[in-house]
Amino acid sequence: MRVTVDQDKCVSSGMCVMNSPDVFDQRDDDGVVVLLIESPSPDRADSARDAAAACPALAIHIEE
Repeated sequence: MRVTVDQDKCVSSGMCVMNSPDVFDQRDDDGVVVLLIESPSPDRADSARDAAAACPALAIHIEE
């Protein structure tokens, strides 16, 4: 699995961090998504997928 984010699309909703705080964070100044782990371990894969599905801006992309 490979995760990428499009910070230009991010609307700072925080759904990524709520669903997968080990994989995603938000910048302090504007709340835009920050990718912490580009290739999550299998135990974090489901939460990363949940975060991508919950993103209202579709700013998170998962490649299996």
